[in-house]
Parts: sequence; structure tokens; C-alpha cells
Amino acid sequence: MSEITKKEEGTFLMLFNRNGYVLNFSTADFDVFTTNSIGIALCNKYGLSKGKSLIAYLNSATYSEREKLLLDLFHYYEDNMQYEYDKDYENFFCYNGYDEQYARIYQKCKDIVERIEGASSVVSQTANNLKKKFSSEYMSKQIELMLSMQATNPTNAIGAAKELIESCCKTILDALGITWSKTDDVPQLTNKTLDALNLLPANIQSTDQGTDAIKAILGNLRSIPSKLAEIRNPFGSGHGKSASFKGLEERHAKLAVGSSITFVDFVWSTYENQKQTGQKII
Repeated sequence: MSEITKKEEGTFLMLFNRNGYVLNFSTADFDVFTTNSIGIALCNKYGLSKGKSLIAYLNSATYSEREKLLLDLFHYYEDNMQYEYDKDYENFFCYNGYDEQYARIYQKCKDIVERIEGASSVVSQTANNLKKKFSSEYMSKQIELMLSMQATNPTNAIGAAKELIESCCKTILDALGITWSKTDDVPQLTNKTLDALNLLPANIQSTDQGTDAIKAILGNLRSIPSKLAEIRNPFGSGHGKSASFKGLEERHAKLAVGSSITFVDFVWSTYENQKQTGQKII
């Protein structure tokens, strides 16, 4: 599970919401903070106390918006109120001190944050490793753009995820001397690439150990690009939209980006391995 549940949101509120106040913010400072985090001055928008404005926003915002604000508030707390959750912290300029109850709540929130950010960091680390592998500056730029747009422009991130797979397949096919046409769509490019690398389910011999499992995994791998293309058609950056169009959220973009990176990482690593060994080993 890599999303904050409603119950977990309540845990964050137990840490942040202090009888109508939010942490140690003044109203003006809280509005500046939320403007920087999510682009909205919450107290000014809702005309309520800081705590009630925060709750009102969490009850109406999208998941990605709620996650962004909760994580930003947590990191603010961790950086600015260490005296409250760290028994050994010394602060001679603050009258407040260690609070065992808040320390327990803080630890619960920290576990949630590490789970959420850990899931994202795995994808980011894989993406950074890919950038080092690619000699193409264009492909490296694609990866950077795709990652940066997950939160700011999920719709375009989906389009970039599909285009990264296209670029990867074309690069491998060119390197192997296999022709492809400008009219080839993503499934066609994918099939040509996977076939060249001996990665199609049909390439697996029935005598291979774990045949059924390997075929199933390769079948799912093969479906990633085509499904990304299907998502991109109505939602991605490659097609015109009506005035009433509503794009997907950050969490959908993360799914598309993560799937794209998983595909490209495995396929490119297979290509490099086969080039080095001279054997088509799956």
C-alpha cells in the first residue's frame, strides 16, 4: 500500500491540529506556508481557524493535493519542532519541551511518511540509474521531464512515460540493425524489441524451469506499453482536449511513470547483458 488512508490522515491531524491552531503557525505564516505548498492560502480561502481550514481542505481536495500538504507539514514539524518529539534535544530558546504523547504520534506519522516516500524513491533511484546508462541526452531529458511532471502536470507525465518506451525500443532496434517504420505504433515497436531480445512469451521453451511463471511475467511486461498508449489517447499530452476535460491525478501519473521505468529498466538491462555476453539469456 503506497497511499495515505483516511485513518492515517487522522493520525497526521492529531499531530498538526492543536485546538484550532496548526503546529506553531500564526495565521499569516500558515497562509504563506499553504500557498507555497499547494497554491492556496487556506485561512483566507475558508475564513476559519487554521485547524478548521486544514480539515475543510482535506475534506475537499484530491488525494495528490492532500498528500502533498500532509507531507510538507510533517517535514516542517520535523525540522522546526524537534524539541517536542526528541527527548535528548536541547533548545534553550523555547519554553516548550519533550511531549511523550506527541512523540508517539510523530513516530506513527514518520512510519507512514517513510512508506510513502520510500515507494517514490525506488522509482526515482531506478530512473537515475537509467539516465547514467543512456548515452542519449534526449532520453535522459525525457526521464527528468517525466519525473518532474508527475505532480505538476500528471497528464503530460503520462504522455512522456509512453514516449520514453518508444525511444528505448527505437534505440535498441537501431543498435541491432532492425528496421522500424515511422508508422509503427507502441505495441508494434514493443513486439519487435521484445522479439529481438528473446523476451516474448512464445520465445520461452516448454522445458525451461518455471515456464508458466516466466511466460506470465513477460506477458504482463509486454502489456505495459500498449496500456500506456491506451491511457495516453484520452488523457495524455498527444491529443486535443475539450473545455470540460479533466485529467488524471498525480497518483495515476506515478503508476504510469513507474510502469514505464520498470519496462525500460528491464528491457535495456537485458539488451546490455546480451550485448556483453553475446547470448540471448532472459
